[in-house]
Amino acid sequence: MSDYSDYDEFGLFAENAEEAGLAWTGPPQVSRFSVDIGDGRRVSGLRWGDGEPELVLLHGGAQNAHTWDTVALALDRPLIAVDLPGHGHSDWWDDHLYTPQRMAEAVAVVIEKLAPRADAVVGMSLGGLTSIRLAAAHPALVRRLVVVDVTPGTGDHPGKTAAIAAFVNGPADFDSLDQILDRTVTHNPTRSVRSLRRGVLHNARERADGRWEWRYDRLRPTADGSMDFGPMWEDVAAIPAPLLLVRGELSPVVDDADVAELRRRQPRARVVVVDGAGHSIQGDRPIQLAALIGDFVAD
Repeated sequence: MSDYSDYDEFGLFAENAEEAGLAWTGPPQVSRFSVDIGDGRRVSGLRWGDGEPELVLLHGGAQNAHTWDTVALALDRPLIAVDLPGHGHSDWWDDHLYTPQRMAEAVAVVIEKLAPRADAVVGMSLGGLTSIRLAAAHPALVRRLVVVDVTPGTGDHPGKTAAIAAFVNGPADFDSLDQILDRTVTHNPTRSVRSLRRGVLHNARERADGRWEWRYDRLRPTADGSMDFGPMWEDVAAIPAPLLLVRGELSPVVDDADVAELRRRQPRARVVVVDGAGHSIQGDRPIQLAALIGDFVAD
């Protein structure tokens, strides 16, 4: 059994840098924030740097703000990475209903307080859907939008998200952290064990009874529990900000029909495919994703 007693959520960045081939000049300035979004609920996240945040990063379902660590190191600019409600260190909601619409309103409060002049919002998967709604409902907060491997067509047929659902909807708790890591490695054969270990450390916690569980709630992303995000195509059409869609070459989550519909709704949208990347492009090809984000913001 491995020893995880020395875990420090801010102590693994050197590993991220080494694995990605980034120069290491010492620990980055990263701190955890917590924002009251009303009704006693709080949203947490990570603030990188001490300058005014230039970017807002939103992770996918069953992830947390640390999924962006390597991307943030590569970008090397002030930003915030948010733990979506029901994830990471953010509060869980009693009704377990984490729709993009509701999460967009929660994230809007965070951005208004911490990053009201950010150059762009970057959202991956469920965070991407949340950012689409955010950009449509709060356009002043989203000057540019990067959506990573998701569209409202994600739920068109089960095959698009079958592998993700099989992993996320697995056991609710485990005997040990090693057991969680073993399951994670089995479901992510293209990723290094070292990187997956970091992800598990950031995304699991020990309960009072000694068993381990994920740091995410068993969420419902739609009111009826389905994966039908089709109505959100109207949100896509309403977005005034420049839009970039980044697809993973190996991911089934976004198909050519989705891209065609995106371009119909947003004729000026850019679409880029990242070679060798699956759905979690920030994990598979973080340096390439950081470069795409940096170039898009600089245009």
